[in-house]
Amino acid sequence: MATEIKIPRIGMAVADATVIEWKSKEGDKVEERQIVVVIETEKVMSEVESPGAGLLHIIMGEGELAATGQVIGMLAETEEELAKVQKETPAGKPVEAAKTAEPVAAEAPKDEAAPPKEAATATGDEERIRISPVARKLAEEHAIDITLVAGTGPNGRIIREDIEKAIADKKTAPVTSAAAPAETAGERNVKQIIPLTGMRGTIAERMHHSLAISAQLTAMGEIDMTEIVSLRNNLVTQENTLGTRVTYTDVLVFAIARILHSHPKVNASIIDNEIKVWEDINIGVATALENGLIVPVVKHADQKSLADISKEIKLLAEKARENKLSAGEITGGTFTLTNLGALGSGWTFETAIINQPESAILRVGAITDRAVVREGQIVARPIMTYSLTYDHRVVDGAVAAKFMSSLVSALENPALLLA
Repeated sequence: MATEIKIPRIGMAVADATVIEWKSKEGDKVEERQIVVVIETEKVMSEVESPGAGLLHIIMGEGELAATGQVIGMLAETEEELAKVQKETPAGKPVEAAKTAEPVAAEAPKDEAAPPKEAATATGDEERIRISPVARKLAEEHAIDITLVAGTGPNGRIIREDIEKAIADKKTAPVTSAAAPAETAGERNVKQIIPLTGMRGTIAERMHHSLAISAQLTAMGEIDMTEIVSLRNNLVTQENTLGTRVTYTDVLVFAIARILHSHPKVNASIIDNEIKVWEDINIGVATALENGLIVPVVKHADQKSLADISKEIKLLAEKARENKLSAGEITGGTFTLTNLGALGSGWTFETAIINQPESAILRVGAITDRAVVREGQIVARPIMTYSLTYDHRVVDGAVAAKFMSSLVSALENPALLLA
């Protein structure tokens, strides 16, 4: 009897996954516990082991979405059984089908599969073309005739890479003067195609969703970082003793975690039409990657020393760059910090978008010397800008103002953090 390969549940909040890469081809022999497919959930790559040994039949191709628990492949014991499951692949319901107007059906025998919606007026040959939803959309955007594309996916299915190759071939193909299109003022040449899938797609969906469901408001201001700069410089000289080189991000996470104790409504979420005030204080630290953004979480930050927080942030950042974060390390946050200072953002203000289902995110810029008035005199001080975006459904303006007032006071007088 064939064994099913399913999307595993990874973390409490995972609802669906993208099939990133099959490690074996259709019909290949795989062993039990062998890495058979790579999936992406919650912006984290995960390797899925084969639940048994057998001959591989791929149901869902690379680039497609699948719900947790959905069957994406089968393992047949014999060649005869493989041929049977290839013919009788059970109909699946890819997550993409619920998100678009176009129905998406699982692979089925050519004489049984319903033609895709957009193929209703196509020729008989085109109706039987096997192509992934991602590949079809890409082909439509670039006017690629899919009847001329040879599929390299399972059972000859056309996948994203096939369309990308066709686009590249189209660009390099010689064009005769008679066939050359006339240039128009509005014509644009595509330099690069970046599919809105995987991490990029997750970021796009999350940001749009956050703005759509919450009432976001941003408070902006400045913080005199004179004392923190002095403190941090002193801590750097004790790097060997502490076992870590403390950064401004580390200090900010340490301070935020302690200030949140006195402002619990900022450490809250709306879930199931209820405001849940969290007892745990888990600070997410936005981390920029080459291909996007991810937010690893420092759990129970209020219970950890500055040195421990510093070490943990460095470890999480390293795992993020190496794509080794687990789903548990990017979920469960109650408040997020995004520090653009290291990127040379300077004296700037901008609105950050809340990392749902949290109710607030603090964005800070670089520490820059600016002219300020102190005791009637104009002096130069290291100033850091901040932008606190909060969900007005949970956090009132006065609550947000009091939280920032406490945080600013603590950063301008670090002794308050030890009180």
